[in-house]
Amino acid sequence: MNEGLNFTLGFVVVGVLLIVMTMSSSFISRLPLSAAMLYLAVGVGIGPAGLGLMVLDPIRDAGLLERLTEIAVLISLFTAGLKLELPLNDRRWRIPVQLASVSMVLTVAAVTALGVWGMGLPLGAAVLLGAILAPTDPVLASDVQVSDPADRDRLRFGLTGEGGLNDGTAFPFVMLGLGLLSLHDLGAGGWRWWAVDVLWAITGGVAIGYAMGALTGRAILYLRTHHREALGSDEFMALGLIALAYGLALLCHTYGFLAVFAAGLALRRIGDLPAPAHSKTDDRAAASETPAHMMQAVGRFNAQLERFAEVGVVLVVGSLLWVVAFRTEVLWFIPALFLVIRPLAVYFGLYGTRVGRPQRRLIAWFGIRGIGSIYYLMYAITHQLEPALAGRLLSITLAVVVASVIAHGVSVTPLMKRYETRKGGEKLPSDAPD
Repeated sequence: MNEGLNFTLGFVVVGVLLIVMTMSSSFISRLPLSAAMLYLAVGVGIGPAGLGLMVLDPIRDAGLLERLTEIAVLISLFTAGLKLELPLNDRRWRIPVQLASVSMVLTVAAVTALGVWGMGLPLGAAVLLGAILAPTDPVLASDVQVSDPADRDRLRFGLTGEGGLNDGTAFPFVMLGLGLLSLHDLGAGGWRWWAVDVLWAITGGVAIGYAMGALTGRAILYLRTHHREALGSDEFMALGLIALAYGLALLCHTYGFLAVFAAGLALRRIGDLPAPAHSKTDDRAAASETPAHMMQAVGRFNAQLERFAEVGVVLVVGSLLWVVAFRTEVLWFIPALFLVIRPLAVYFGLYGTRVGRPQRRLIAWFGIRGIGSIYYLMYAITHQLEPALAGRLLSITLAVVVASVIAHGVSVTPLMKRYETRKGGEKLPSDAPD
């Protein structure tokens, strides 16, 4: 099949997919499956095993795949930050923070142990595998995340915040794994890793992102309310803020993922500011000046971008399945990760928080792996990871992501319906004020 025909058929397939998903979205939401499962199936169909419309080499094309997944994660992290309306001094923030720190470290440590003693991986590769698979995914987990910023549910808030934070807090372990493989400078005794890759990169990324989000949001509101400028450009502002926060964070050698998430959080706080007195009228132009209106516009735009990114990346993942040679070790590793490591890490990570038993069980199960893991793997490959080792990590990572898409996609609708029904019939901690 020639390249021109491939390109044309690709347009047809994507067009049909998007239209069908739009027309059947309400029907699909009632079924025990997720949109990502359908995208994955279409990806397999257009890959080498099917129509051959998308043929990628995960090693040769690692740079392209890294950028594609990077953009998808950035959009989703910013969207996750916009969803979290709780004040930063609210005690419920302990849930995502402890999940993204304590549970993250425990998961990396457990996967490292299995990698070294169960799979025979070098220590650096095992640490790298732990860092790749430890973060939960902010893109594919939208069905269990906060949909309304006013939602105070501990389950949804915890999963949303965890997905936003741990894509950044996993980065130090990625750098540690690369350092142990002699692909990154850890410094004598690891001082550079502790000082730069951990302390500075994390705190600096959060500070830069939050400052950019707060300054940009306040500047736009000032121009609108005092000079009637900067009206009608909320979508460009969202993209600009993502690019600005990410770019500045990288220039300062900090973690851009944390910066973008923090920028979304800061911009969300702008929405809590009181509206100017004259914008309480019925005038449309005046109403568009309000912080709440700006947040609604930005939130809608980013949600749509997130869906587009999900379609593109999951199609790519599906097309890669017939390129990778999967090993039998994934047959025992995936159940160990989903049914042992994640639940234990959540149990210890949530120690001291007011999270009910039903919520803990669901948080433990919905440790969805996805696009973030693919990004970290491609990041490692582009940093000169040995091809044989890259192929093995690719086999494990893709198997985990596909298993997560299927297992969590099948279970999300019935489990969340059951949870919402139970929550409506009794006073769970998710509804109780702190």
